[in-house]
Amino acid sequence: MANAGISRFQMMTETPIPSLIRTLSVPPIISMLITSVYNLADTFFVSQISTSASGAVGIVFSLMAIIQAIGFTLGMGAGMNISRLLGQQDLGRAHLFASTSFFSGLILGSLLSITGIIFLEELVVALGATPTILPYAMDYCRIILLGTPIMASSFVMNNILRSQGNSFLSMIGIGTGALLNIILDPIFIFVFGWGIGGAAAATVLSQILSFFLLYYIISRESNGVQIRWRYFRPVWSVYRYILSNGLPSFYRQMLASFATILLNLCAAPYGDAAIAAMSIVARLNHFLMSFILGFGQGFMPLAGFNYGAKKYQRVWDSFFYCQKLAVSFLAFMAIVFFIEAPDIISLFRREDLEVIRIGTLALRLQCFVLPLQAWVILCNMLTQSLGKSIQASIMAVSRQGIFLLPALLILSSTIGLLGVQCSQPIADVLTFILSLATTLPVLKMLHEKSGEDESDRNAAVAGMAGALPALAMEPAIDESNLSDLEG
Repeated sequence: MANAGISRFQMMTETPIPSLIRTLSVPPIISMLITSVYNLADTFFVSQISTSASGAVGIVFSLMAIIQAIGFTLGMGAGMNISRLLGQQDLGRAHLFASTSFFSGLILGSLLSITGIIFLEELVVALGATPTILPYAMDYCRIILLGTPIMASSFVMNNILRSQGNSFLSMIGIGTGALLNIILDPIFIFVFGWGIGGAAAATVLSQILSFFLLYYIISRESNGVQIRWRYFRPVWSVYRYILSNGLPSFYRQMLASFATILLNLCAAPYGDAAIAAMSIVARLNHFLMSFILGFGQGFMPLAGFNYGAKKYQRVWDSFFYCQKLAVSFLAFMAIVFFIEAPDIISLFRREDLEVIRIGTLALRLQCFVLPLQAWVILCNMLTQSLGKSIQASIMAVSRQGIFLLPALLILSSTIGLLGVQCSQPIADVLTFILSLATTLPVLKMLHEKSGEDESDRNAAVAGMAGALPALAMEPAIDESNLSDLEG
């Protein structure tokens, strides 16, 4: 076991960065793309029912964001600590973080499920459903809530696997469930005649399969962290570190939920077509972001491992290597989607010209700022990986909180539907500007730390950040606060 642990440590700290990034990023990219394609397929098949059914998917999307917020907060919060602990070759405490986050996800998911089912109609109305969308949204939401504990804990396990550098195994668990979902959607919706409830049933069944696959994979990984009840420690000294690293994910996902709710409410005066169109554009944007999110998920354990091992040069180099590829990819995709926007939107609701008209403009406006999102996402993941929770939290709340929510309220009331369509691109530009101020000091710190060993480090970014104060190094884990949890 020790030799295997050292082998993984050497892989994460010594393998050439381009090769290691490919190894770590390709599986999560594939996993994210499969999941995103599933989301698009789900929207596509449901959209064939009616415009109101298509709008219902957008309504329940905000609930899915809340479920993801639970799983990502616990999973990424524990995962970043696990990466740094493995970088320090401390497997014992890694077990504590993995088990505590997993069982906490099951508990919180169960509470959300029970509460949501009891107050189902009130919940769906609060999510922004119109009277015509309400029955579809209730049918969809009811079944999704039944699978909430499984879904939340699956997100936890997925992040735990990635934090260890097991991106391929994570892809197998998530990707298999997503492929099953794509297969079951048309069968349940059209062959069995279950309608929108069939789409929800396909989602829950696929998530159950992913759950058992991921749990089996983790249980079989004898050289990795283990999820066991005996390691479950629901105490503040563990949760403090989980939340410190996981709150940026919580802010990001919860604000995504609130932003979707507000978007639906602002679009509602313009009819179900507006809600459906904006929902389709949101899914398409998520598809475009899948590459960057998967890329970043491969980058995060690399950054965490090497930061814990004090190999700051590798953190620096891997960050800019990822930025170069990510920005180039999104710039290319922005051109393609801008040109093909009408045809892309019409794939979902060809019969509804109003959906196509509204969605085409919204998608084209989003294309103008796509490359900026690559910088913002990777900056957020860098600061989160290094335990810079303040900076990561600021960026996490900016895009869909600090900037998008006010933009929606102000612009929708002043310029109407156009304000709804252009709010997200405007928020993305402002988030990019803010990310420069929050991330450049962190990059300067990495530059200075790596420069202690290499004096010829390129000082371009450090020069840009020279007027900003350097940030103090933060320890990965405070030994004194966790010493009582061993054994």
